[in-house]
Amino acid sequence: MNTLLNTALDLARTGLPVLPLRAGKVPFGNCPDCSRNACGGRPHMKTPGPCNCPRPCHGWAAATTDPDVITSPPWARAWERAEAVAYHPGDAGLTVVDLDTPDAMEWAHTTLPPTRTVVTTRGEHWIYQGAMRSANGVLPGVDLKSSMQYARWRGHGTGTAVLLPDAVRALADKPTMVRPVPSNVVPAPAGGGCRHRSPAYLERGITMAEQRITTACSEVHTTVYRTFLAVLSTHGRCGCLTDGHVTRLFSAAQAKGESPRHCADAWANARTALGM
Repeated sequence: MNTLLNTALDLARTGLPVLPLRAGKVPFGNCPDCSRNACGGRPHMKTPGPCNCPRPCHGWAAATTDPDVITSPPWARAWERAEAVAYHPGDAGLTVVDLDTPDAMEWAHTTLPPTRTVVTTRGEHWIYQGAMRSANGVLPGVDLKSSMQYARWRGHGTGTAVLLPDAVRALADKPTMVRPVPSNVVPAPAGGGCRHRSPAYLERGITMAEQRITTACSEVHTTVYRTFLAVLSTHGRCGCLTDGHVTRLFSAAQAKGESPRHCADAWANARTALGM
């Protein structure tokens, strides 16, 4: 049996709702029947609860502890293509404090009570008992993953999970930290002026890009990157794209759950792909 599937079944038996992740640590896209939420399930993921589709659709909402679902043919095909196991912390009564930088880990060690700790690629996951609202970028390098969010399974870690402290709950009530957008504007060609027909052309393009991100119901990471790539390929070399426009795109992505770091990385990767 697939190793990831075995892991998923073991976790499900402990009460941890699981789902498969494909390359890039993202859930599988919605099936054709659920595309654009045609099935009526979890529009924009505003309500908690499992998806009614028998396939691993709708991101975190697909997470389940039912072994019959996990081993069903649609899920079995997904596990064959999966690269990792994820779980829905909130549905298990847990909150994951995701620490991605040395400064973030130092903050946790000096501010938060010790709890179960799992080493990650970039830093650590501190896992507490108690569910709460998820929030990204609450502090530089700190994301909170609980209700309506998924976290990658990276092992049991060390220590014992303790009750969620008020200091963590309070972070979700503060305005999300927005990373300052670096100047990404390419100087206008010699002689000045924009090659576009009118300012309305640019405004329409930015508005459409915001809408594309806002209406994404699955594969948000991919949608954000491709949208950034499209905007830069059309508007990035003429000198008319301002930091204000970039901030609008970052804000739309963060409203869909992307962290400021992920936005900056996606923007930088798009610029690199275009040789900018």
